[in-house]
Amino acid sequence: METLYLPELPREKMMNSGVESLTDEELLALFLRTGVRGKSMLTLSRDLLAHFGSLYALLSADYGEFRYVNGIGVAKFAQLKGIAELARRYYSVKMMEEHALLSPEMTREFLQSQLTGEKREIFIVIFLDNQHRVLKHSRLFTGTIDQVEVHPREIVREAIKINAAAVILAHNHPSGSAEPSKADRIITEKVVKCCQFMDIRVLDHLVIGRGEYVSFAERGWI
Repeated sequence: METLYLPELPREKMMNSGVESLTDEELLALFLRTGVRGKSMLTLSRDLLAHFGSLYALLSADYGEFRYVNGIGVAKFAQLKGIAELARRYYSVKMMEEHALLSPEMTREFLQSQLTGEKREIFIVIFLDNQHRVLKHSRLFTGTIDQVEVHPREIVREAIKINAAAVILAHNHPSGSAEPSKADRIITEKVVKCCQFMDIRVLDHLVIGRGEYVSFAERGWI
């Protein structure tokens, strides 16, 4: 008699093979826990990812963007936003507890977790000591949907206050495109020059877009 093998549910698959083995669809189903009328949790997860195009787009969507998704109410929306916020807080704590920025990927992941879904431009500065251990990270400036006013002296003043030897700059583009503007390049040059007077190194400036980024250091601009 032929044995029928049923596919593992996400929870069982995680316990047997590790959480890394889960697909985006399965991981999302693990958080949603239940489906909706006429859809299992896996079918709901598959439909959500297909509708929004990616996990990133799904977790950064506003409630209004779910109006065309059958079965998604306030409760499911709250679960999804909770996932994104939990990730943001996890990376924030990880950054401070592990202290050292071990790789450019870790820096990028942290900044994306902090800036994803923001509707206004936010300018973040990560302050480091001479061994590149994180002393502090701050949202120093908040702007509008397409610009943020940055004051280089404020960055230097904060760096001196905590005895930072280096900084990493970052801001987001709510429009989605991470391509730096002429204004981005000009303000970066001003911050670099201002920091040089106090022997503070600017290691990078990252612009975070919708699922993409640009690193000034990688482009040779710093």
